[in-house]
Amino acid sequence: MNTALLRPVAVADVPDTSRTGVDSATETAAAAIVANVREGGVDAMLRYASRFDGWTPGTPWLFDRAAMRRALDGLDGDARDVLERTAGRIASFARAQRAALSDLTVPVAGGRAGHSIVPIERAGCYAPAGRFPLPSSLLMTAVTARAAGVSDVVVATPSPGPLMLATAAIADADLLLGIGGAQSIAALAYGVGVPACDIVAGPGNRWVTAAKKAVAGNVAIDMIAGPSELVVVADASARAATVAADLLAQAEHDPDAFVALVTTEPRLVAEVERELERQLSALPTAAIARAALAHGCVVVCRDLDDVVTVCDRLAPEHLQLSVRNPDLLAARVRNAGACFIGEHSAEVFGDYGIGGNHVLPTGRRARFSGGLSALTFLRVRSWLRLDAAGSVVADVAALARIEGLEAHARAAECRQRPGVRD
Repeated sequence: MNTALLRPVAVADVPDTSRTGVDSATETAAAAIVANVREGGVDAMLRYASRFDGWTPGTPWLFDRAAMRRALDGLDGDARDVLERTAGRIASFARAQRAALSDLTVPVAGGRAGHSIVPIERAGCYAPAGRFPLPSSLLMTAVTARAAGVSDVVVATPSPGPLMLATAAIADADLLLGIGGAQSIAALAYGVGVPACDIVAGPGNRWVTAAKKAVAGNVAIDMIAGPSELVVVADASARAATVAADLLAQAEHDPDAFVALVTTEPRLVAEVERELERQLSALPTAAIARAALAHGCVVVCRDLDDVVTVCDRLAPEHLQLSVRNPDLLAARVRNAGACFIGEHSAEVFGDYGIGGNHVLPTGRRARFSGGLSALTFLRVRSWLRLDAAGSVVADVAALARIEGLEAHARAAECRQRPGVRD
């Protein structure tokens, strides 16, 4: 009987990991919650919070800067230090991203055109708190929004304790909505109990994801994301213990997480299996990790071409390259939310603020989108400044008439008439 933790699959049979983590029933129910909160306001939001979040009537659900600051003042010094260092690293990277974009001016016939990079005005940043509160996710969203230049930052997280309140203070949030789930996404999007936000960002469970789908279009959202993913590529140079540790670190997130080992070294498979069993025996989250491993896989490839094919087909959220020449492979793989280049560059470092953001596309969306970044909170606004319409008038008028839009043509041509000024 096959007792392997990771199911072996051939290159040609790599699974299709396209998924949102949201079933149709959840989408329907979440959309109803969003509509009810939009129409019913704070009372409806709190009814859902009492039902789903364990919120108790009469207890606070909205926290201002003073409340967050009190929590920060009472936080253990070591915890505060690590959160502040992490926030600093996230902010530094996000500011560098923002600086990589600049305003633009180019000459055009009769004047100039260009674009301005402007931040979104108000961001709603969701931080999940399922089995454990996740201060890292709060920092990843709120700190990045601030670094991008967002004026107002509202954080939402269910049943916040002192740790999450203190983290919100470190992130320089203006308000914290102590409500979770679909009801909090509706509140952020439509201004229920908090100012209406222009974007809702941050990871969450299937209810949060479904609610983000429901509000998209009325507000911006960062992405639709499902359960977390990791593909580890390893060759004969990789250590089995390290590969197993990386797989388990991702698998313990969620029973629905997807992990895969892609290797050119058949011998490594058995070694990694033994290491997985050994490390699971002492892992507090072993039950969750085992459930995730059960629908993961291992793919043995003939050569680097096969490896690239498999990785691009999976288009994973995280891609760990534990190979002899990781830079070569990183240059060839096109589809990954974030790439961790070399055995020392563990994916868990990315989870906690070393480098880019940990809010990343899943379900093969890395084929067409990237992770949350300073760019998520920015808009490109174009502009045109003509001192004289000049030679472009004829072309514009001609094209307008080709399309049957006579008023367009006349609006262009009237710029050539006497009396038209700047």
